[in-house]
Amino acid sequence: MFKRRAITRLMAAVSLAPASAAAQAVPLLTRIALGSCAKQTLPQPIWDAVLAWRPELFVFMGDNVYGDFKSANATGLKEAYAAARQIAGYQRLRDTVPHLAIWDDHDYGSNDSGADFPHKAVSKELFLDFWRAPATDIRRTREGIYDSRVIGPPGRRIQIILLDVRWFRSPLRITDQRGAAGKQRYLPDPDPSKTMLGAVQWAWLAGELRKPAELRLVVSGTQVLAEGHGWERWGNFPLERQKLFDTIRNSGAKGVVFVSGDRHIGALYREQPAGLYPLYEMTSSGLNMVYWAAREPGPNRLGELYAGANFGTVDIDWRERRLTLALRDEGGGEQRRVTIDFATIGLT
Repeated sequence: MFKRRAITRLMAAVSLAPASAAAQAVPLLTRIALGSCAKQTLPQPIWDAVLAWRPELFVFMGDNVYGDFKSANATGLKEAYAAARQIAGYQRLRDTVPHLAIWDDHDYGSNDSGADFPHKAVSKELFLDFWRAPATDIRRTREGIYDSRVIGPPGRRIQIILLDVRWFRSPLRITDQRGAAGKQRYLPDPDPSKTMLGAVQWAWLAGELRKPAELRLVVSGTQVLAEGHGWERWGNFPLERQKLFDTIRNSGAKGVVFVSGDRHIGALYREQPAGLYPLYEMTSSGLNMVYWAAREPGPNRLGELYAGANFGTVDIDWRERRLTLALRDEGGGEQRRVTIDFATIGLT
């Protein structure tokens, strides 16, 4: 009975905004699972392992369905969501585990697309309906679907920040050597007019990072720290990537950890920006979409890529003051991990 009441309270805190009023009422958050890239036309056996791990929260990090479309009727996306509703494990998790979601390109509506996608308003309404956002949800009245929650009691709060890296994102610089190592699709663009988040979302993020919280899990569909490849990543806009680091540093926020999806591989990364504590990232992709032949340099990667179906886990030990990021395979087995002491990420 206690477990059921705890889940109900956490569901309420996750589902309704603002989160600050609900944070005091929810149980301590210690086990978060996450994942991305779940194609609805392919088998999804991984949900059994996700549910068996017994997460207290699940974060859908984008490409939660594959529903690309080219006309305002959004037929492809509507059909993708309808098919996802019929996948037993997917629906069981949505019905029984508190969850948050952000989109990436294939549930936004078009591969690698950004601000210039003409049907993004249609995508937004379908997204919010599928994820059961209430009529009063602020995302229904503003551009984009960025979102944030603070969960847990004072001293043991975790903030989940979900960035929208599609709605406002400027066009990417196309490669001059398609398929070449490190230049597969895109090149870094130093144009200062280019943006990843847009002015309004940047201002919102700066404000969110100043809210009281101990740990902060920043969710980005696009990889933040990864280097050495020419696919989508924050490094395609190096000034925006630096702005992200500067925004964290200037806010005084401690305990920031990134999680990302998109790439159809799993990997762990560590970066040491100037004047800031080390930043870690876990890329978990995909739940059933995988790039078995993946090979790429990883100058700031921790260990090798994991090129199999995977989900990520964040295990927080508040007493010992450390957290563990792990990539788990289709059977729930741990394939990659890193344990981070709170002190390492600025928490005294």
